[in-house]
Amino acid sequence: MTRSTGGVLGAQVVPTPVSTADAVTPTVGPEEPTPTPTPEVPTVTPEPTEVVVPTESAVAPEPVPTPEQSASQEPSQPAPTSTSTVDVPWTSDPAVQQSDIPFGAIVVAVLVLVGAAVALTLAVRRARAARAVTGRVGVREPAALTTAIGVLDADTRPTVVLPRSSSDEPTTVLGAVPVADPTRTGPVPADRDPAIDTVRFLLVLGEAMVDSSAPVVQVTQTLERVGAINGAPDAEVVALPTALLVSVPGRTTTQTAASTAGWRQLRLHQVQDVLAVADLAESGAIGPVEGTARIREAVEAPPLYRGRTRVLGYVAVCAGLAMILGGGVLDAVVAAVLGAVIAGIQLAAARMPAAYQALVVLTCAFVASGAVFLLARTGLGIGLLAPLVAPLVTFLPGALLTTAAIDLATRQMIAGSARLAAGGMQLVLLALGITGAAALVGVPAAELGAAAEPLLGWFGPWLGVLVFGVGVVFHHCARRPALPWILLVLVVAYAGQVLGGLFFGGAFSAFVGALLMTPVAMFAATRPTGPPTLVGFLPGFWLLVPGALGLVGVTSILGDSADALSTVVTAGITMVAISLGVLAGIALGSAIGRPGNPGLAKF
Repeated sequence: MTRSTGGVLGAQVVPTPVSTADAVTPTVGPEEPTPTPTPEVPTVTPEPTEVVVPTESAVAPEPVPTPEQSASQEPSQPAPTSTSTVDVPWTSDPAVQQSDIPFGAIVVAVLVLVGAAVALTLAVRRARAARAVTGRVGVREPAALTTAIGVLDADTRPTVVLPRSSSDEPTTVLGAVPVADPTRTGPVPADRDPAIDTVRFLLVLGEAMVDSSAPVVQVTQTLERVGAINGAPDAEVVALPTALLVSVPGRTTTQTAASTAGWRQLRLHQVQDVLAVADLAESGAIGPVEGTARIREAVEAPPLYRGRTRVLGYVAVCAGLAMILGGGVLDAVVAAVLGAVIAGIQLAAARMPAAYQALVVLTCAFVASGAVFLLARTGLGIGLLAPLVAPLVTFLPGALLTTAAIDLATRQMIAGSARLAAGGMQLVLLALGITGAAALVGVPAAELGAAAEPLLGWFGPWLGVLVFGVGVVFHHCARRPALPWILLVLVVAYAGQVLGGLFFGGAFSAFVGALLMTPVAMFAATRPTGPPTLVGFLPGFWLLVPGALGLVGVTSILGDSADALSTVVTAGITMVAISLGVLAGIALGSAIGRPGNPGLAKF
């Protein structure tokens, strides 16, 4: 057993080297499991468990809500800044907050408008009562109270039925006989076409209306109505500021005639006479022959007042306008003196050819502005705007530019553009004279907006309106019975402008003034002593003074002023606002004065 054991041991020794080699390999085998510390791989897996520590760091950012709380505290501090940012979109405050109109002027404006509204309402009610009484008695009302109103009416040609004669001869056809009075005009001779007299009358009437500064749409519609009354319902009229074309179809031929227009400016009493003839012709009260004679008599009539009275009237116009523009007593005195000089120059140059009237405008602007600039250099403390613009008010194309805006608003593009160009040329002439005097004397044209402190307070402009109205009546030769009505229209226009300026600002205030004055002017035309509507609000155009704003703007451009463009734009907006206000006022008056609701006259 021992040997076997030894043999076994010996046998074991022999393979020992081999087994050692073999043993080395297995030792490598066990060494492989030793590095197999797969537990180390799980130790790698715990390392991601250590990544949980960043999750703890993510827990650490829990203080991040604390900065959120601090951020919530920060907006609480800029809360006032947030309110300031809310104010940023509002480029300007409401006009009421920015207005510097005195309280007394506002109170007077409200009282004036309330009183005018009450008086107008009472008068309309009386007109209704009178209409009811005359309707019961069977008396026919005047056409001025029964016809439809105005500029905004379309296709309002009356239908006229001519009386039939017992004879079939064409000589018995009456050319211009109204149905109510067939004895006014006799039968038309056999060798004379009645269309000839109708064409002549329409041509003369239209030319006079254009010279009266009537809008083209009013001229066209009036002539079409008159033609329909006189047996020419198919009459065609083309009216322009400088030309007139009338075509009336006759029995065998078509009568067409053309004439120049707009080369003269009628005075207010002439305008009243021309429009009175137009009203009578529209109602059929006069025929073409008589109407032609009366129109020619009206346009050739001499001035109502002597030259001295007209000069004093222009002095009052200048003084009143200076007070309306915010000038003081010294400004009004200077404007009045210069107004007398300008009126004298006008009377001396009245017979000059029309081609040289531009030189008169340039000379007057140079003389007036030179005197004002020289006085400004003496240190008297006068303003520049009021004493400079007021003496030149007769040359300011306020009515012309406003009528141009009305033509454009009523789609009369050719007439509106022509009048707008003429008004702009007038402003350029005035601005050229002013800047020339400023260059000679040394006063910069940019100071035209300067104004002295008004010495009469808020009452000064209201007094200026009354003085201005009286001066207009005597300088432009309106009839004296029309004075109270013209003053009423002017006061209402200025009151509307004051309240419009309070609630809407400067440019839109002219719209309110024109809107309110137009129905008053239309109502005044229905009174026995009242002037026609156009005569009533022509002074209102001069009062609202769009031309004055345009004059300052054009002069500022020639004087290299940075605010010149904005001033010209403001003047343009003012003109458009006035024209739209007039159209809106005519529509309002039309609604009040329709045949079933009389009380206002037609435009």
